[in-house]
Amino acid sequence: MAANSSKRESVLSLRAAEGATATGNSQVKWTAWRLKRWKAGDLVKRPADGVSADPSRESLRSDKTAGGTYNAEAESAPMSDLLKTKLFDKHVALGAKMVPFAGYDMPVQYPLGVLKEHIHTREQAGLFDVSHMGQCFIFADDGQFETAAAALEKLVPASISDLKPGQQRYSQFLNEDGGILDDLMISRLGFDGHTHKLYLVVNAGCKADDFKHITKHLPSGVSLDVADDTLSLIALQGPKAADVLGRLNPSVKDLVFMTHTDLPLTPSIWVHVSRSGYTGEDGYEISVKHDDVNELVDLLLAEDEVEMIGLGARDSLRLEAGLCLYGHDIDTKVSPIEAGLIWSVQKHRRSADAGYLGAARVAADMADKSTKRLVGILPEGRAPAREHTEIQVGGEVIGEITSGGFGPTVGGPIAMGYVARKYAKAGTDIELMVRGKARPAKVVKLPFAPHNYYRGA
Repeated sequence: MAANSSKRESVLSLRAAEGATATGNSQVKWTAWRLKRWKAGDLVKRPADGVSADPSRESLRSDKTAGGTYNAEAESAPMSDLLKTKLFDKHVALGAKMVPFAGYDMPVQYPLGVLKEHIHTREQAGLFDVSHMGQCFIFADDGQFETAAAALEKLVPASISDLKPGQQRYSQFLNEDGGILDDLMISRLGFDGHTHKLYLVVNAGCKADDFKHITKHLPSGVSLDVADDTLSLIALQGPKAADVLGRLNPSVKDLVFMTHTDLPLTPSIWVHVSRSGYTGEDGYEISVKHDDVNELVDLLLAEDEVEMIGLGARDSLRLEAGLCLYGHDIDTKVSPIEAGLIWSVQKHRRSADAGYLGAARVAADMADKSTKRLVGILPEGRAPAREHTEIQVGGEVIGEITSGGFGPTVGGPIAMGYVARKYAKAGTDIELMVRGKARPAKVVKLPFAPHNYYRGA
């Protein structure tokens, strides 16, 4: 109790240090009110206990908001300064080391350090600012989900038309040659009056090109609404994530992996929350209005289990989980099949005539047993194998490392890379050329750390 009290009080001190604006003052009052009730032993009223489900507040983004239509000309304008998320001041106040990433000034680590941040997320709950990522909606003017789904199915190998309200699916944008332009999450909204809409989350470094790609290929009568001007995105990951978020609204615990909903977390904060993430752990990704994100982060940081986590630990967590990083493990030179993503292409979408860009390449790579494959690699010893490290067998070059580093959960170096198909079997002995020397390693099954996604009781 005392430890939790101290952490809640420190959050209030942090907000004061940030220099609250008029909006910030109201956020401080809400947090102070919550702290006062907690100290008095009075549990905070859960939003689900009496907040009316007002449809006008459920929608994070309406169909026809100002600036909602994507402006390709503005997006392609040169960027002279790094962009900042709405949590930038908080990162600085928390002592984060800020670095350029995908055009944004982002926290790579906090005073806790990358190693401890990684372990904390595996054991407790880590909170990530991922607001640099792109968020958008696709919908048809006729209000029919089938129309929007058919349009998106021309651009991704995943089946979209069979998505149920509240369901989410992972896929990729492909070019005409079947190379990966980006990977993304696709959701069908689940609340009344909005089930015809698709909600997409794309990578930060690709989002400008993604939005242009979508705009170019959408048919007349189907619209793209880019939401970066109104929505932030945070991720709460780890075995304690459900307990923490459940204190704000218990119904989030009812979600299972790759499902989502829209709900209130406080009387004034509505969010879109999905049970998914990029760490291999159970957790949530939370889309929230810019005006509310600082208050929500304060509420989450006030819980003992929660620490802010930077991009450094996010990368080591996803590597242990065997998850691809765009621009490293996947890019326009590889197909979903080569990248081991066949599970994301439903069976009826695997033929050359499936009707989406790159379908012929997907079908060909499934049939061709000589194509390269992305594999897990476990180097012997302590020396890490970094990106572009050459992979050999008996002096013959068979591939290259695409991601590599230290795996805190594994307790040693880990890597992913592409090898010729005949060497992709787990247990195959290989050599890694590290600083001019051949170092022994083995091909292993992914992931390096087990996935702990919640799929139901």
